[in-house]
Amino acid sequence: MSTTLPECWGHRGASAAFPENTLASFEKAMRDGAEGIESDVHVSRDNVVLMFHDPDLRRTTNSSGKIKERDWYGPEGMEHVRTSKLPAQSIPTFAETVALLMRPENMHVKFNVDVKANNEPEQLFKLLNGIISQQPDWETALAPRILLGLWHPGFIAPAKKHLPYCRRSHIGANLSVSRKYFWADCHVFSVKFSILASADGEKFREECKAAGKQILVWTVNRPEEMIEAARWGVHSILTDVTKVWLDLRALLQEDFDRNASQYSRTFLWTTAEYYWPMRALIKVGLNIYLQRLAGPFDVAVTAS
Repeated sequence: MSTTLPECWGHRGASAAFPENTLASFEKAMRDGAEGIESDVHVSRDNVVLMFHDPDLRRTTNSSGKIKERDWYGPEGMEHVRTSKLPAQSIPTFAETVALLMRPENMHVKFNVDVKANNEPEQLFKLLNGIISQQPDWETALAPRILLGLWHPGFIAPAKKHLPYCRRSHIGANLSVSRKYFWADCHVFSVKFSILASADGEKFREECKAAGKQILVWTVNRPEEMIEAARWGVHSILTDVTKVWLDLRALLQEDFDRNASQYSRTFLWTTAEYYWPMRALIKVGLNIYLQRLAGPFDVAVTAS
């Protein structure tokens, strides 16, 4: 077993401990010792980039409505919205999150920006570039730490145009899409755990290793899955429970075989999501969803 174990990246921060995609959640992941944080971006009606997963506010806040139809500023603005989960937190902006990353104690932390396919890429990437390029020494102190996560191939060309200094990843659960549309333009592949656990997942892992590309696996919260991902030799584990992986990783570094043997691998054969019908359903469903949001993959690539 390699002595290099996967990095810890906080999925929406340390989202098991604090409300997801909030500064408190990001800071908790960093204080736990995570090497990176992950968060999602959407744009308000008045062109403010927010760190938020859903296109609608309803699931996680005390408000409702689509983000793109709401203003950030003003008496009814989203700056006043708070999370439903306690302790209640405000929604952070991209600018506030970058400011957090630029604090001296956080200069080592990487930032995976998950770009949802219902964004307008030209608008979003111009706004991101404006905020990033305002930071002191941004070309050396910030840009190398940003990983731009893309779901739809129509976002590749705008990303290269407006954010050429950012590394790019393909986020997905369909390895055929990764190979066909993203292989040449992405440095990292962020893949759902159950997909990487397949025979094709093993083949894809070997292809990435041979090509010098990194794998980030999501969303891994169970210790037995964390250990399996470590056996695969992935670069990073994306998790809601950052302290769980960091504590387990410390034990594995002491004695991998002894500490890993305490966790069974039977989940790979006893859980429905690891069988091909469920994997096929996930892949087909995701393709339909993404193309409904941002158009057919082939048309988007041709247009770019």
